[in-house]
Amino acid sequence: MSKYIRFDWAMKRLLRNKANHVVLEGFLSVLLEQNIKIHKFLESEGNQEDANDKYNRVDIMCEDGNGRKIIIEVQNERQYGYLHRMLYGTSKVITDYMESGDDYNKVQKVFSINIVYFDLGQGTDYVYRGRTDFRGLHDGDLLKLSKKQRELFGGEEPGDLMPEYFVLKVNNFNKVAKESLDQWISFLKTGDIPDSFTAQGLPEARERLRIDSLPDKERQQYIREMERRMIENDVMKTYFIDGHDEGKREVALRMKAKGYPAEDIADITELPIEYINSL
Repeated sequence: MSKYIRFDWAMKRLLRNKANHVVLEGFLSVLLEQNIKIHKFLESEGNQEDANDKYNRVDIMCEDGNGRKIIIEVQNERQYGYLHRMLYGTSKVITDYMESGDDYNKVQKVFSINIVYFDLGQGTDYVYRGRTDFRGLHDGDLLKLSKKQRELFGGEEPGDLMPEYFVLKVNNFNKVAKESLDQWISFLKTGDIPDSFTAQGLPEARERLRIDSLPDKERQQYIREMERRMIENDVMKTYFIDGHDEGKREVALRMKAKGYPAEDIADITELPIEYINSL
């Protein structure tokens, strides 16, 4: 086990403490490439702690000094509808913080930051960013805000006003961490913060997210939680392997019933030919 507390657990227990805001602010500043200062944390049904949550989902929602909402979500287990959940999450934040009769210009910018530990979609990168752009179908030009809109709302393009999404596919990271964002991704993947890591927020994380700095009771809770996750992950892998093997057996049986040669069945299913002959 790493000597540092996992980032998702720290978000639940430690990073809401004002003394530790510097850690979360550092992560957000590096990812969004702008200086982020947390103004306050927001509560909703989505970020309440639930000890029975089998998906290990951890939400945190905060607001920066400009009124922009930031959602951070960690997902450990595979969920095929996760992209839809990202969309639902940003939509709900927008509607939850609008009063009936408010002008549309009261809608605040929302950043949805998603740290996933499974292979979401198809892609080889480890950080993806999604935003809304309006491009002409005929001229190919990018729609810009008018001068008056820029004065009223700030920004240059409609995408500057609309939700933005970040997907950090942590398990895809396999580089030597030199740049600031890579250092953060490395920490999210390995739980380690080498002395050479100097990205904004990580020196403070190195000091404040040490497991041995937790009070005894909280440290034991953390260790039990990590052990529970290890057991759950092992069980899920076992189910996957068993299901995968059973699926290959079913395919082999069907192919054999249709008269396929044993050599072809073995080639397709990767099962031993002796096993196929015994079916």
